[in-house]
Amino acid sequence: MRVGSFVLAAQFPGQGQGEALHRAVRSAEVAEEAGLDAVWLAEHHFVPYGTCPSAVTLAALLLGRTRRIRVGTAVSVLPTVHPVALGEQAALLHVTSGGRFSLGVGRGGPWVDLEVFGSGLEAYEKGYPESLDLLVRWLRGPSVAGGSERFGFREVPVVPRPSEALSGGESPEVIVACTSPASVRLAAERGLPMLLGMHVGDEEKAEMVALWRTYARAAGHSPDGIARAAHVSAGVAQIADRRTDAVETLQKAMPGWLKQGLEAHVTVDGRKRSMRDPLAYTELLCGLHPVGTPRLCADRLAATSERTGITRFALLVEGSGDLAATEENVRRLGGEVLPRLR
Repeated sequence: MRVGSFVLAAQFPGQGQGEALHRAVRSAEVAEEAGLDAVWLAEHHFVPYGTCPSAVTLAALLLGRTRRIRVGTAVSVLPTVHPVALGEQAALLHVTSGGRFSLGVGRGGPWVDLEVFGSGLEAYEKGYPESLDLLVRWLRGPSVAGGSERFGFREVPVVPRPSEALSGGESPEVIVACTSPASVRLAAERGLPMLLGMHVGDEEKAEMVALWRTYARAAGHSPDGIARAAHVSAGVAQIADRRTDAVETLQKAMPGWLKQGLEAHVTVDGRKRSMRDPLAYTELLCGLHPVGTPRLCADRLAATSERTGITRFALLVEGSGDLAATEENVRRLGGEVLPRLR
């Protein structure tokens, strides 16, 4: 089982953006010190829900500051960037880090980002599969040409070519955020593992894994490849000597952050959207994920793995909103929870 942290660089009420980013960077450094497997970085634009607008840029910084831990994006929002530009960045990080970089991509939402970056609503509603395919082609081939109306360009060489730069000849890992049967099918047909969100429980994640396998078999992927698919489950982790203390920590801090952060999203076309109740959502997360004593947290992770078949986790560790408390939480995750899983 491989356990990593999930870093949003969340801006809690009363905090500055620099404070949120400093906590994000420091928590990732402590994650390596504590023996975690990976750090997964979220990307958001124009909202305090997450103050990191470029997960690949922050990944580059963290790869330079660490020596062992894997660093991944969870996720880079594909409709707002050119897939070749993102592919070049991913290949660069893959090669220069010795293969420690993972590229997680997602569709994002119908936010004003689409207007600001000029991609438009169609890139979100219809263009995502084409962008994903071009990105994967870039990461796996020696040269690429674009033959569509949206991405039309002459054949150009892939530089740096990731499959030639490392001894194993491997391309960067690509993971797809999946929230619906359509996105599960999209990932499965391409043989790409899934990142499953922290808002869904074990039963739904198990159903999505089973659906992924069905679609992957239908697409002709090998049984061995299907069995090896390393999906990632996102969640929340808060460790304390008593479960009530861990829950109280999150209930005091997370609703304010969720309310401030989620309310800041603006749709590109003025469509109405509903927002989760922040307190109810916090309570849901506390019930779904490893929140409590080290033994309870280890048992929860083991149970999720057994029920879903997922062996990789990306756990939000900054739910307290406090730097010192976040560092302690990461250290306890590495020092008191991981040994119980081994």
